[in-house]
This record gives sequence, structure tokens and C-alpha cells, in this order.
Amino acid sequence: MKLLRYGPKGQEKPGLLDKAGTCRDLSAEIPDFTPDQLSPAALDRLRKLDPARLPAVAGTTRLGVPLTGIGKLVCIGLNYHDHANETGNPIPKEPVVFMKAISSLTGPNDDVILPKAAAKGDWECELGIVIGTTAQYVAERDALKHVAGYCIVNDVSERAFQMERGGQWTKGKSCDTFAPVGPWLVTADEIPDPQALDLVCEVSGQVMQKGSTRNMIFSCAQIVSYLSQFMTLAPGDVIPTGTPAGVGLGMKPPRFLKPGDTMRLTVSGLGEQRQRVLAYG
Repeated sequence: MKLLRYGPKGQEKPGLLDKAGTCRDLSAEIPDFTPDQLSPAALDRLRKLDPARLPAVAGTTRLGVPLTGIGKLVCIGLNYHDHANETGNPIPKEPVVFMKAISSLTGPNDDVILPKAAAKGDWECELGIVIGTTAQYVAERDALKHVAGYCIVNDVSERAFQMERGGQWTKGKSCDTFAPVGPWLVTADEIPDPQALDLVCEVSGQVMQKGSTRNMIFSCAQIVSYLSQFMTLAPGDVIPTGTPAGVGLGMKPPRFLKPGDTMRLTVSGLGEQRQRVLAYG
């Protein structure tokens, strides 16, 4: 299933995308897509619905983050061999973990706003894991059983805040609008192998990133298992899993976002995001 939320910001309704690409309204079935709707039983209930009997959503409409009530955004850095190489960093021996503030969440096609004093805005096309059942000290072989589905995440970054202001990466990752998620949450049964997905990011019409999850240093199963040793992963938690080569920071000379740029991100089976880049204020 491709699950989504549509409508004006703060007034989103739950929906799903049928096989013909029509958005269907689910608000008569569930109040919203919240973490409790990600359990296997809840998802099975939705699978039994006939999409043709659900109201079609007329016209084009804004898409929001496909899930509300997200508890945490736990991110993995330097998780592609080619990206680690382009940034001049050694291949990590364990996953590099950082957080993005929940307030950075935004719809997949909403504008990205560069913050005050922005100097080095950057893009990062990523596969996002969405947790469906509580994961605590899980073995790698069981890790994907706790995954409800997958989505696209643009881990937008302000590199000057991230790397030149001291402290942890979080301050360069957490600005408002720096976590576009969606367009859909695609349930795990439709993504039989999360390590066989292609990722592409275009900036103002130019392909910048073209990679594959095959090139991950740590697989999705390894990531979920690893994180569950340090924190409880709860339903609705989102894990952006790292980005392939082609970020602005890694170019020679570096190329950073500026007002007027556009970003287009795709991941196999997970749809497409498009954002305009604007200046704060």
C-alpha cells in the first residue's frame, strides 16, 4: 500500500494511492495516520479495503508528511561508500548516528526555507525506514519484522552550522523545512529488498546524485538492529539511512543551495519529491 496524508498544512486527512494512481480518502475509516495505525493488524485491516469504494480526491492537492505523531528522526551519516569517499572521511566501523528535530518535518513538495545566515545549504536524497512495532535489542535477522514501510527523506543540511559551529551535527540538520518526507509511506510488503533501490536527486534540472542502496555500508536490517541496542525504536519513528555521493559539499568546488533552486528526488517504488528553495523571510 501507498499511504499518504493530503490537504492544507495542519488539516491533513489520511488517504491511499490506488493502483491507477488516484488518491483515495480514508478519513471515514481512520481519523489519521498515527503510529498506532502502523501495527501489522492495523495495516492488514486497511489492505482488506476495496480502494474503488473509497472516495476519490478530486483535483490536485498538497501532500503532507505521510504520518503524524512521529516521535523521533534518527539519522545515519556517511552510510554509502562513495559518499564517505567524496567527503574525505574513513569508512565508519559503526553507524554514525545523529538526530534531526521533529520541527524540521515538512511535506514532500513544500518549499525548503534556508535559515538566517545560511551559507552552505545542501541536499541529501535518502531512503527512510518507518518503524511499525517496538524494537528493543533486536537481532539483525529479526530487524525488518519491525519495519512498517519506507519513504523518501531529503536530509537537507546547512553545512556551515553542521561542521563549522562546534558541537554535534544536529544544529545543521534541524532547521524548519529541513526534513521533507513522502510523498507516501510504502508498506514493507511492496519493497521486498530495501537494498535494491535506486536513488536520484536533481538540483535545478541537473542530476547531482545517482546511487543505489546496494552501496550502503550498513544495511537497513543492520541499522534497525544497531539502533535498538541504544534506544527503543517506537512505532512511527523514522530513520533516514544515509545518502549516496553527489552532495554539494563533495563537489570541487562545492556547490550549495541558493534561493530559486529546485530539488527533485526519487527512490525506486517510493515516488517523487519536488521542492523550491527560498530564503528566510
